[in-house]
Amino acid sequence: MLQGAIIVVAVLYFARDLLIPLVLAVLLSFVLAPLVRALRHIAVPRPAAVVIVVICTFAVLSGIGALMGSQASSLAGNLPSYQATIAAKLEGLRSVGGLFDRLNGVVADFSRRETAAPETVQPPPGDGPPAETPLGRAVPERRPVPVELHSPNPTPFEMLQRLAEPLLGPLATAGIVVILVIFILLYREDLRDRLIRLAGARDLHRTMAAMDDAAYRLSRFFLAQTGMNTAFGLFIAAALWAIGIPNPLLWGFIAGLMRFVPFIGIFVTVTGPLLLALAVDPGWATLVWVAVLFAVSEFLMGQVFEPLVFGHSTGLSPIAVIAAATVWTWLWGPIGLLLAVPLTVCLVVLGRHVDRLEFLEVMLGDQPALDPEETFYQRALAGDADALTEQAERCLKEQPLAEYLDAVALPALRLAQEDAVHGALAPDRRAALKRSIEMLAEDLEEADDPEPPPGEAPAPLPPEWREAGAVLCLPGRGPFDAEAAAMLGQVLTRRGFGVRLGSEAAPGARPRLLCLCLLDGGASAATARYLLRRARRRLPGVPAIALVCSREPEGALARALRSEGTPEAPLPIASCMVEVLDLAVEAAGTLPRPAAEPAAEAAPPAPEPPGLAATATA
Repeated sequence: MLQGAIIVVAVLYFARDLLIPLVLAVLLSFVLAPLVRALRHIAVPRPAAVVIVVICTFAVLSGIGALMGSQASSLAGNLPSYQATIAAKLEGLRSVGGLFDRLNGVVADFSRRETAAPETVQPPPGDGPPAETPLGRAVPERRPVPVELHSPNPTPFEMLQRLAEPLLGPLATAGIVVILVIFILLYREDLRDRLIRLAGARDLHRTMAAMDDAAYRLSRFFLAQTGMNTAFGLFIAAALWAIGIPNPLLWGFIAGLMRFVPFIGIFVTVTGPLLLALAVDPGWATLVWVAVLFAVSEFLMGQVFEPLVFGHSTGLSPIAVIAAATVWTWLWGPIGLLLAVPLTVCLVVLGRHVDRLEFLEVMLGDQPALDPEETFYQRALAGDADALTEQAERCLKEQPLAEYLDAVALPALRLAQEDAVHGALAPDRRAALKRSIEMLAEDLEEADDPEPPPGEAPAPLPPEWREAGAVLCLPGRGPFDAEAAAMLGQVLTRRGFGVRLGSEAAPGARPRLLCLCLLDGGASAATARYLLRRARRRLPGVPAIALVCSREPEGALARALRSEGTPEAPLPIASCMVEVLDLAVEAAGTLPRPAAEPAAEAAPPAPEPPGLAATATA
């Protein structure tokens, strides 16, 4: 992998003159493909649609380039006239006895001291007596002869060559890009078929779905980003014209172009208008207005408009954006900086659909690297109870406590139990995990569930079910079965049940319902059956529910416990806390019933399957 990465980087660096036009053509084809499809929908042939779109696009780009060149020339011609305003502002910043005056005084005093220092003056070479030869004759003094080099006037051909050389490279690149864009748009389906053949013709349906999804997403993203940046540039140009900044079209173009550059683009954009605001206005009002304009517009673009158009993000993590901008700038220079985000988005989409390149999505994408239950487990192992609470608060804004525990906490406890059974969990880590879960349980005591829809509020429980110890949560013998039982007890307590945790022989009122809590990987099937039988012997006539958190719906524990039931009184097996809560409410006789109907038209009730009621009767 390291050798492959080095080869890829070397090819990207040394073949940039070939790859840059190709990449520009591919990205432009993504942007122009929807326009070609729109023309084809109105019965325009494909060759004509491609030619029309490409010619119009490059005509617009050429016009924009010419306009920006004239704006830059006008700005360069007006620069000397701004010197007087800048000098006047700098004079105004100086104050008597201020920092500038003190610095000038120190420099002047140092210069006077250097001038007053004694210097050794040596006579010039021509003032001494003439040198004598061994024969005693004087040699006349030789003075250097000044020499000036003059190049011949260039011929018309040389002048034309000097003017054309800086333009040949960009013109050649532009010509190659135009030709490639035309051919890519003309033979789009053929290129897609060839890529499908290379990517995987055996699984044709999956490969086509992946490529169509990637092309559609990238095309929408690039077109939307181009439209958003164009609108932003036009808005900035209009606002700067209203404020009174010279050459507003130039700064609007730079603002729209720098939107493609993440993070540092805004600083490049705002520098020129701020300097001009400092130069054209003797006061400071223009400078303040320009600063406010860019601050407000950047906030609105980043927090309001772009999330509405793109979703919450572009699919890249902030660190990935910074790293991509650095790497592509090092490889391809300024063009790489402009193309950093689009190229990185392409890599993320490629990693999303190609199994071998999945690491690209993990490294560069903005999706969490770990699943919620894995994140819970990692934070608990690290003893970071605050992070667990933050995760729980985010989840509880959208779902009740029971659903959060089923989706995140119980799977995390199952992972911890598997590691503990295999000896992969050190004692200090295990203690930190238990301590973090206890602190999370204390924090969840104050958390509120989302408000239920109107008319669906849960019915109150009978008084006898709200007494302490009405429901007994009995843990298994696994390392973390007790934590699962405590979580279940918290869910039942929030619903209004009186809950007791621990052994069936604990002192107190006789329970009305027994909940056996087991995590997969802890107690064996024989141990689970033994715990259930012992609880039934000590609490005869009390209905039981088994909570079995397993990777498989019907694992070994669930099958073993189900065999303990009888056809007349089967043992309900729940795989999540929501099911346990529903069964407990059913046992308490407070299930929600449909709206009452007239007694004469009421249909006879259907016979209920044997469940908790039959268990209680037995």
